[in-house]
Amino acid sequence: MDELNYRHLRYFWVVAKEGGFSRAAERLGMAVQTVSTQVRELERKLGYQLLRPAGRGVALTQAGLQAFEQAEAIFELGEALPSAVRVAATRPSVRLAVGLSDGLSKLAAHALLGPVLNTPDLSLLCHEGEFEPLLGELALHELDLVLAGQAAPAHPAMRLSSTRLVSSPVDWYGPADWVRRVQGRSFPQCLDELPMLLPTGHSSLRGELDAWLQSRGLQPRIVGEFEDSALMAVFAARGLGVFPVCRLGVDDLARIRGLRRLGPCEGLSESIYAIRSRRGLRHPLVNRLLAEASP
Repeated sequence: MDELNYRHLRYFWVVAKEGGFSRAAERLGMAVQTVSTQVRELERKLGYQLLRPAGRGVALTQAGLQAFEQAEAIFELGEALPSAVRVAATRPSVRLAVGLSDGLSKLAAHALLGPVLNTPDLSLLCHEGEFEPLLGELALHELDLVLAGQAAPAHPAMRLSSTRLVSSPVDWYGPADWVRRVQGRSFPQCLDELPMLLPTGHSSLRGELDAWLQSRGLQPRIVGEFEDSALMAVFAARGLGVFPVCRLGVDDLARIRGLRRLGPCEGLSESIYAIRSRRGLRHPLVNRLLAEASP
């Protein structure tokens, strides 16, 4: 099919809204014959009759109804375009593109981004992905900042710098009724009695958790592994198991009903690094995040 002529579509749209060619021609300031010809040309290109006679006017066929609904959406967007462009030109947004490494606690990431979330006209992009590809996007200036559980490796060509933002202690949480059930029993030994949710191997914390469990003689029954700490918390609240979370993200757990702290993961902390390119060193929101996170 040839490329759609949007002028023809507009004439059809007006005819359909006005219910007849005469009223449409009057609204458009054109001859009835001209409007009719343009609508017939649209029907020819689409290959279907869109309008049928109905009394002194016209009515939509089934194909015409579908065409009208699409045209309605198209021209509503067109009418909104000048206003959207004007707003964009007069109130430019402040863009911050952040890469979140797989396995990083998303609850903690949300807490770290908190200081800039109320920035007027903020346009925030959060892109989750694997560590190495994110560093490539950062080096190409497609991202302003990467949050990860490890520092960037030395690579002179990339010219990336890493700053440890936080080292947050880790606690165990679980469904409130499960926590009440094991209250008074020795912790962390009681973890052996409960199904467990853990971060996947993408997380730098996973190896440390495995070592922590082994050092205490625990043999966990792992029933789920998650890259997203928020998703892990949701499944825990639905009764799937207990899970570890760094304290930096604990405030957001209050939004998920039915969870309760079980005990501390003594001696274990989750570190989060901010990785920037040279351009990121000049980004005001990136600098604010680093300043807020510094001790």
